[in-house]
Amino acid sequence: MDTFDLVILGGGASAFAAAIKANDLGVRTAMINHGLPLGGTCVNVGCVPSKTLLWAGEMLHMANHHGIPGVELAIKRFDFATVVRDELALVERMRGEKYQKVLEQLQHVTFIDGRARLVSPAEIEVIGERNQRLGARKVLLAVGSTATVPSIPGLRQTGYVTHIEALALERQPDALVVIGGGPIGLEFSQMYARFGTKVTLLHRRPSVYRQTDAPLARRLVEILRHEGVDVVTSVKVEEIRRENGQKVVVYRVGEASHVARTDEILLAAGKTPNTDGLGLETAGVEVDAGGAVRVQPSFQTSHPDIYAAGDVAGLPKRLEITAGREGTLAAENALTGSERSIDYDTVPYTVFTDPQLAGVGITEAEQMERMGVCACRTVSLANVPKAIIMRRTEGLIRMVIHPQNSQIVGVHLLAPQAGELVAEAMMLVKNRNTIDDVIESLPMFPTLSEGIKLAAMAFTRDISKLSCCV
Repeated sequence: MDTFDLVILGGGASAFAAAIKANDLGVRTAMINHGLPLGGTCVNVGCVPSKTLLWAGEMLHMANHHGIPGVELAIKRFDFATVVRDELALVERMRGEKYQKVLEQLQHVTFIDGRARLVSPAEIEVIGERNQRLGARKVLLAVGSTATVPSIPGLRQTGYVTHIEALALERQPDALVVIGGGPIGLEFSQMYARFGTKVTLLHRRPSVYRQTDAPLARRLVEILRHEGVDVVTSVKVEEIRRENGQKVVVYRVGEASHVARTDEILLAAGKTPNTDGLGLETAGVEVDAGGAVRVQPSFQTSHPDIYAAGDVAGLPKRLEITAGREGTLAAENALTGSERSIDYDTVPYTVFTDPQLAGVGITEAEQMERMGVCACRTVSLANVPKAIIMRRTEGLIRMVIHPQNSQIVGVHLLAPQAGELVAEAMMLVKNRNTIDDVIESLPMFPTLSEGIKLAAMAFTRDISKLSCCV
């Protein structure tokens, strides 16, 4: 039996980051992948393809809604199938450049295509073209997650798509019902609506994307509704069936029953960790009620020689950026004995709607829960000169500070390119800067980043009474 210093189960962001770290350390490593191709969710069925289609939708929308007098743009053609084929070609290209070629250059890493299962804490069975068993001094679980399928009567019989199939449809649906108001549900709803599909988004909670500040979530819903997306919250989906060639979704809001007729149903109701069939019970690895692997801040599981990272682990955030960093640190901790971790309060998020929803740190609700008091300010983009120039004043910037020392503990943005702006906010939170530090700074004029300074200034004065240059 061949024995490795580290055996990685998975082939996505966490797995690749761990393999690169292990290779840097010069240790003999095996990577075993099954299911999605190399690169996992992000490059194959996540960030890369979805943002490609979102950008296409944004171009379509801006052509007719740029708001600049004297400029009239004509869209000569929109071919859904061609746009999707281009997206899939880009995925294949990036998978080759960023994953397959990278793997070939990792001289200490052996790649194995097959399904892996722990038969003991130090032994892994691989079912593939060549069945084999491997010995492992350390193991990293990085097998990701799959879309959750809710227990809705008639759903499986009627049929549905997840984000995976929705990124590769050959024909654009005339009507689409999206179940779930998280990042996938919000992004795909706007994207398909901008392509011309009639979209209904059903969300079981009163507010979409609860990780952000509530006023920003409400404003985003207003924007989506203005674009024609029928956003319905506090929903209980009761039944799904086929009727006259269409799919029928029966749902309830309060005491009232409603029906949505649609060509397709997109499930965006969360992700389920891929822990079934891994043999975790045999290896003494504990999972939580949701099926995620229980881990320490160092990513160590209940077995000292087995670590977990990415979507399969029960960690505070499930993002591509955290998955990669978790994989790096998990491999380093496993192989060197270090105990490095991540401060998740300093990790940003972005929902790639337009405007984008992004943020870092705690929200007003979280501060109230932790401290019993909140020090918050909200600035409309109508107060930001660059936003006025762009005719994009629909957004908001929300800042949360510590009530005793004015340290910035949270910044949340609904703005064009908020995913870029949040990089500055991340450093402010990470470096424990105060509003005085921001007020004394000199951001370029006119830029959207000035909005962050205006949010800091709003704690001490009425920003509506300031000139642009101040």
